[in-house]
Amino acid sequence: MLADVVEHLSCPVCAEGLKLDAGTLLCTAGHRFDIARQGYANLLSGNARPGTADTPEMVRARETFLGAGHFAALTDRLAERAARTDAVVVDAGAGTGHYLKAILDRSPGTAGIALDISKHAARRAARAHPRVGAVVADLWRPLPVRDAAADTVVNVFAPRNAPEFHRVLKPGGTLHTVTPSERHLGTLVRALGLLSVDERKAERVDTALAGHFTPETREHLETEALLNHDDIATLVAMGPSAHHVAPEELRRRVAELPDPFPVPLSFVLSAYRRTG
Repeated sequence: MLADVVEHLSCPVCAEGLKLDAGTLLCTAGHRFDIARQGYANLLSGNARPGTADTPEMVRARETFLGAGHFAALTDRLAERAARTDAVVVDAGAGTGHYLKAILDRSPGTAGIALDISKHAARRAARAHPRVGAVVADLWRPLPVRDAAADTVVNVFAPRNAPEFHRVLKPGGTLHTVTPSERHLGTLVRALGLLSVDERKAERVDTALAGHFTPETREHLETEALLNHDDIATLVAMGPSAHHVAPEELRRRVAELPDPFPVPLSFVLSAYRRTG
């Protein structure tokens, strides 16, 4: 709930602290932000571009696919790596709150802040766990989180704002990222003509974070999912490839696959230590 994290949030207009006030978030300068009946707060700044947000269809697909346990190995391993006790975890690009929930389930006394530019995702994240406070925010803009508020920042398949992650983390805090490797969904990428992953992606992430974070650990997680045709359609619908292949052509290509179809899953889990 937002009550669990409000002391760690800041006004997107003036960066002052926020407090709960009669169903709204209010800063000392008088800026007020409504809390939606679903429990999330919209703290997008005026120049943010919500047009980049996940659509309701993409969010539903993600909730369905992740809820079926197809990424369970990743979920469990990330939760194990990022679990903290009596801490604050910021999930930057939280989506439905699936990964943050798993982390909080392993983290007694820890509160989670779920940030996502999609209000549709925030609605689901708000009910993902009793200790989650869900906020609509643009990861490319200053985050509505106070300086040095977080012990941990988690970033799964989402944009990375190194200066802001550095600012909201406590000295010595940890950033956990998850990116796909070039082997992720390999056979499916080739069969359906989906977007592929740059083989140097991990190196590019290191470069983007340099100056703010120092690489600490890196783990490659390789597994496989046996997916039926409906699962495959859902998987495609929850990511950027949903806009890359025309729906009719996608259905035709999926229909030509064996049912079920083995799909390789390949993830890179990295931990970075905040510098300074």
